[in-house]
Amino acid sequence: MTRRQDDAALAQQPAVSLLERVHNQVRDVLGSAARFTPARLALVVLTAMIGVSTLLLLLPVSSARGTRTSLVDALFTAVSAITVTGLVTVETGTHWSTFGLVVIMATIKVGGLGVLTLASLMSLSVMRRMGLAQRVITASETKAERLAEVGGVLRTILVTSTGFEAATFLALVPYMIATEHRPGESLFLGLFYAISAFNNAGFVPEAAGTTQYLGDPFFSIPIAVAVFVGSLGFPVILVVVRNWRTPKHWTLHAKLTLYTSALLFVGGWLGIAAMEWGNPDTLGAQSTGTKLLASAFASVMPRSGGFSTVDIGAMQPETHLFLDILMFIGGGSGSTGGGIKVTTFALLALSIWAEVRGNPDVEVFRRRIPQETIRQAIGVLALSVAIVLVASMALLAMTPYTLDQVLFEILSAFGTVGLSTGITADLQTAAKYVLIACMYVGRLGPMSLGAALAMRESKRVVRLPVERPIVG
Repeated sequence: MTRRQDDAALAQQPAVSLLERVHNQVRDVLGSAARFTPARLALVVLTAMIGVSTLLLLLPVSSARGTRTSLVDALFTAVSAITVTGLVTVETGTHWSTFGLVVIMATIKVGGLGVLTLASLMSLSVMRRMGLAQRVITASETKAERLAEVGGVLRTILVTSTGFEAATFLALVPYMIATEHRPGESLFLGLFYAISAFNNAGFVPEAAGTTQYLGDPFFSIPIAVAVFVGSLGFPVILVVVRNWRTPKHWTLHAKLTLYTSALLFVGGWLGIAAMEWGNPDTLGAQSTGTKLLASAFASVMPRSGGFSTVDIGAMQPETHLFLDILMFIGGGSGSTGGGIKVTTFALLALSIWAEVRGNPDVEVFRRRIPQETIRQAIGVLALSVAIVLVASMALLAMTPYTLDQVLFEILSAFGTVGLSTGITADLQTAAKYVLIACMYVGRLGPMSLGAALAMRESKRVVRLPVERPIVG
């Protein structure tokens, strides 16, 4: 090696060393944040995603008219996309250009993927805080907790989500071509719908909306399946894929999520069909097959899907209340769905049933649920109810709409569902910010609360005497 080559090699060493030091420092900071403050990490990442998406949507090129979108509408759309909600203040299919739609589609993908990844990081952070015995029990009960390597988690989520999106895409594109869409348009619509459906976003890129597909199985079934699978959650999907031939090896979480989701789907299907069967503004004039398919499709969407083949605003008030309950429950833990989560609802129902029967333990599938888990479920429920009540009162004070309409809109935002009675676009600016806050907290709040409650558990050496107050 010549002297000049030696000098060049020596000159490069400080730069390489500096890059390594910066990389190690960033890794240490992120590792520390993920381990000790998972809720704060989720808050920062989600906020950063919203900021980038809002700036892109503010660009004139994002608008179909080439003009600048207002800040509140760009922010509303960005939050709705990153939280995979689907509520909109401007028509997605007409207001945004192709570039704007691509930004929204990419934001939905990143939002769904990022939330799942953060949920896994939080779960791993919680495990690090548990004792050795409890970690062993948790690892044996929940196979997803073996994924201690973040890179492995991310790769698995990418493969799983992209695989289901690709299957939905392949199912939709031939149908779009057959329904007189241009080939390029069919490819774009198929991709947009696939990403929006699996990530439970509910954004619709067509000006005619999804009511044009009422009773159409070639559209309704692929979309409904993608929404339902996406709402189950990555931990459930992973367990089922690994042990699809041996259901007895499924984790308690997977069983609870699958059984409860199935019951909610069947109950929602029957309930919506019964209440809307004779409604002339929704299903009354349709054939029996169309009524059954549309009711089933509508039953899946409160899981957090947000698509609708019937006019939600024209539904009966009792149907609105029924959908309110389904939206508040939401999807599975670690999924792209919102709400208090299916497992939280199941645990609360099981605890009530155990209390009615006088059973001191909450038991299901030959397993006993620890009391601290029940307390966490009650905490998530109480905080969620408080948020919905405060937001509803605020919106009632700001708008002329009825409690039925306001509560539906708030629950749709908090549950990151995207269904609407049609009032979102007409809300004043302050009311839009209320819904923005609901979408933000709905995506971040219950998940962060569950992690925070789990990590704050501590043992006490001295305990106070017991005295029972009168209940009821």
